[in-house]
Amino acid sequence: MSTTQPSVKGIIQAKKNLEGISEVTPLKLNQILSDETGAKVFLKREDLQAVRSYKIRGAYNFISQLSAAEKKQGVVCSSAGNHAQGFAYSCNLLKIKGIVFMPTPTPKQKVEAVRRVGKNYIEIVLSGDTYDDAKKCRVEICTSPQ
Repeated sequence: MSTTQPSVKGIIQAKKNLEGISEVTPLKLNQILSDETGAKVFLKREDLQAVRSYKIRGAYNFISQLSAAEKKQGVVCSSAGNHAQGFAYSCNLLKIKGIVFMPTPTPKQKVEAVRRVGKNYIEIVLSGDTYDDAKKCRVEICTSPQ
């Protein structure tokens, strides 16, 4: 996977990968913000996604393009919220084991949402006080010899 700017080919592939997975969400005029700014302000209704966020798109697109060997190894992420839900939901849809590293103070509601959408395909590890702590734990576990 490249970390450079997306290509037209990559965008077209992502669109194909996400067909039937994520919702095509509408733009909705927000009258209050429009009145406050003197401009027409539209909000993209990503809250209509199964995981209430656009994060499903990146997580699913990335995981779905892994090789069979990579998928068999399982996947990991660190997140304090919405990405974890998109990641967990993707693991469930693709039937791939995943581990989510989240900070210990993550609200129970967010942890339960990750567990709910990931079902039996997700393990949650609560570690540290901040996102950076959880990420550090993920990196240490993933890079330590087995």
